[in-house]
Amino acid sequence: MVVYAGQGDARRSMALLWRTAGTGEIRPGPKPGLSVDLIVDTAITVADTDGMAALSMRAVGERLGRTGMALYTYVPSKSELVDLMYDRVLGELPSDYEHEAGWRTALTSWARDTWAFYLRHPWVLQVSQARPVLGPNEYVTLETVVRILRATGLGATVLRRVVGMLFNFVRGAAQTVAESRQAPTATGVSDDEWWLTRSATLLEIAPDFADRFPMVTWLENITAEPPQDDSLPYLEREARKTFEVSLTVLLDGIEATVNRTPASVNPLHVQQA
Repeated sequence: MVVYAGQGDARRSMALLWRTAGTGEIRPGPKPGLSVDLIVDTAITVADTDGMAALSMRAVGERLGRTGMALYTYVPSKSELVDLMYDRVLGELPSDYEHEAGWRTALTSWARDTWAFYLRHPWVLQVSQARPVLGPNEYVTLETVVRILRATGLGATVLRRVVGMLFNFVRGAAQTVAESRQAPTATGVSDDEWWLTRSATLLEIAPDFADRFPMVTWLENITAEPPQDDSLPYLEREARKTFEVSLTVLLDGIEATVNRTPASVNPLHVQQA
């Protein structure tokens, strides 16, 4: 399920996101007043608990003891609500990292924090990145990463692409874990059951698998590990290892790019000379 941001009225959505024209006030009524913030926080709870597919104005209204129609005075539609939810949860992310230990240490902390954030709110991964929300917290997250990478001395053109690469990497890595967590409930089949059934069937149907795919077989055999006493499911444990190794490789690549950038472009080389 992919949800596209910015589907509601542009002016109204932006006013709500940036809290202009008194959009977040509490209004009187026969029951305790509602507010945009209360509605958004409740919608986040619905999405965290039951997933994006369960999100509706009616579902949020029921949690608040109201009808779905009662919410439209504050939030025009579900489209604007998703924008507000997305930007609001981004506010959980740290925005200030210590730079004394260098950009690499700061960027590692940012990546791990962002990975954990996505797993706390897996529905966020269903909000497409093709069209940004353009909310204040979204810009804070971008500002945070650019500030860290600015210390590398990379030129703006390269730095812009590196920022995009990092967001895509962390988001994609977290999505693998989020989907593996959701798979047993969505399919009714556990990971262990799925793999045992499919693996046995594959060997039966393709007994010459090792001959046909020698490199894959070699890689699987050489990286095989004995069972571990770990509370995490196998796929999630493997995804976490992949995340850490891949993050190191990406940071190595950024560092190599920094080191080969001419001194006229990268002032860090001038300082080190």
